[in-house]
Amino acid sequence: MTPLRLKGLILGIGLASTMMLAGAQAAETTPSAKAPPGNKQTIISQTILRNLSTTADHSKFKELQGPFESGPQVTKACLSCHNKAAEQLRHNVHWTWLYTNPQTGQKLGKERVINAFCTNALGNEGMCAMCHAGFNRAGPEYDLDKVENMDCLVCHDQTGKYFKTVVTPGHPKVRKKFAPKKPVPFTEAAQHVGLPTRKNCGKCHFYGGGGDNVKHGDLSSVLFDPPRDVDVHMSSREKGGAGLVCTDCHVGAGHVWSGSRYVMNVGDDGKRPPGAPRQKTSCAQCHGTAPHDWSSPVGWKLNNHTDRVACETCHIPAFARGGVATKVFWDWSTAGRLKDGKPYAEEGYTQGDGKKRHTYVSMKGTFKWAENVVPTYMWANGTVRWTLPEDRIDPSKPVWINRVEGSADDPKARIMPFKVMKTVQPYDAERNVLAHINLWGEDDAAFWGNLDFAKAIAKGMEIAKRPYSGKFGFVNTRMLWPINHMVAPKEKALACNECHVRENGRLAALAGFYMPGRDRWSWLDGLGLLLAGLTLLASIGHALLRIMRANTGKRGA
Repeated sequence: MTPLRLKGLILGIGLASTMMLAGAQAAETTPSAKAPPGNKQTIISQTILRNLSTTADHSKFKELQGPFESGPQVTKACLSCHNKAAEQLRHNVHWTWLYTNPQTGQKLGKERVINAFCTNALGNEGMCAMCHAGFNRAGPEYDLDKVENMDCLVCHDQTGKYFKTVVTPGHPKVRKKFAPKKPVPFTEAAQHVGLPTRKNCGKCHFYGGGGDNVKHGDLSSVLFDPPRDVDVHMSSREKGGAGLVCTDCHVGAGHVWSGSRYVMNVGDDGKRPPGAPRQKTSCAQCHGTAPHDWSSPVGWKLNNHTDRVACETCHIPAFARGGVATKVFWDWSTAGRLKDGKPYAEEGYTQGDGKKRHTYVSMKGTFKWAENVVPTYMWANGTVRWTLPEDRIDPSKPVWINRVEGSADDPKARIMPFKVMKTVQPYDAERNVLAHINLWGEDDAAFWGNLDFAKAIAKGMEIAKRPYSGKFGFVNTRMLWPINHMVAPKEKALACNECHVRENGRLAALAGFYMPGRDRWSWLDGLGLLLAGLTLLASIGHALLRIMRANTGKRGA
């Protein structure tokens, strides 16, 4: 008997007795009696508290009077006082676009990987750098030591008026569409700065992949001011939420904050208090490792789940909630179609808030959208492996852009929720490797202009300095996005019977372990029924004894 099956036996016996004592609902999440100090009270946003006690009015500083006509001018002024900030940001993946996974040794980062959305940033920096922190990133040869190109305002502007623009103009056929309609208010933004708010982070992260909630699924414009039912953490205190901002969870030190899509965190020892610097972000940093009430049979049973089930699994019942859909399918092979000799778009999906979403765009292809999506559940131990550009693929079956490691027999693994993005994207049909595409450029090789895959892929591979056979095809890919946001209130968490059920449970596809209520194990089921029967007989016998004693007492009187 494997350790996990043995634990399944113990859990099965415990579950049988627990369900006799209480209606087992996963929504029971009262504070833990063993939670770390400081975890019992409602958490007040540390960022809000610090902003309330600010001691500097940047609009009065001589260095910030301007006028500023460019971002680098503002950054030079910022660094004249914040003289350690540049050296700190040098180590941030938002600046470098480079990352080496310490677990796998894989060299990753936006400049190296191919994804399942716009495929690659390498060679397309002139467009991609609209979000990522830096000025003048026009191509692969970018000087990371030129610190005046660091963008302070994208994270610290408090006016809400600052915005990023494309770095290079793009192909003549599309540049007008992406050209800024007004000048960037550098001077006003420089004079009104503060700690990052949800608006700063959300301007990029809520719109990753080319639109609202396109990429992540659990990060959308709804989170700028969400209802409590959509995200209990980010909902304002006036709405009954915690009023948290991104940096309350993604804390760090020296302009390097916690949280990464390249190395997942599936658990935490819960020993660091809220707001303390850390390398990884997890629910346990505020709620502890045993967040449910130990005095309750249901709470006791739920606390016994936390070593194998991630908090997000029960507390994020669905993503893309609140009226904004997420993209779940993208077919590049259909891109390039024309109508009456011109590129066109179709809006075939209307999401919950009434906004229409494109289901076809000549520049990008065909899309599918979804809302209130039940996640896909997988075992994950924190290690993520990527299919790198020169890794050989098998085009006869879906190619996983990234995979999580872990199994039921891995003691470090937990059951985690994911969004699975499905894409049809180009590959080198002879070398069997994923292809780079030149999307954004000013010459005839840019796909977002000529709509010619042959030219765009040849140029993309040239920019990436990769061998190319000259023949391309399209392959089905899959990409995993961990679901960590849109945490529902505790009363909306999953009930036990959404997983512990014989058919159509949420974990029906997870194999390799015994789960009470889902799996049949005849002698264990019989033992469970026996225990339940004995519990019932004991309860009836106890009641009869009390009745008999009560009657004896009356006769004696």
